[in-house]
Order: sequence, then structure tokens, then C-alpha cells
Amino acid sequence: MNGPLPLGSFIAHMSGADFFGLVVSVLVIAYLFYALIRGDKL
Repeated sequence: MNGPLPLGSFIAHMSGADFFGLVVSVLVIAYLFYALIRGDKL
């Protein structure tokens, strides 16, 4: 294999639970990053 898998192929091989976990992780990280930018105390 040369290079990483394309994102579409990666998502196609994931189960629903894996995809849900990935989405939740991205949302949590985005929220923490947003709070950090605003300077909020969590």
C-alpha cells in the first residue's frame, strides 16, 4: 500500500458504532477547542 487509505474507503469499512464514536469525539474536541479559544473555564 502506498500512502494512507482514502477517507471514503476508511469510512466504508467502519461499523455504525465506530462512526458514532468518531463523530462524538470530533464534537467533543471541537467544543473543547472552542472553549479554549473563548477562554472559558470548563
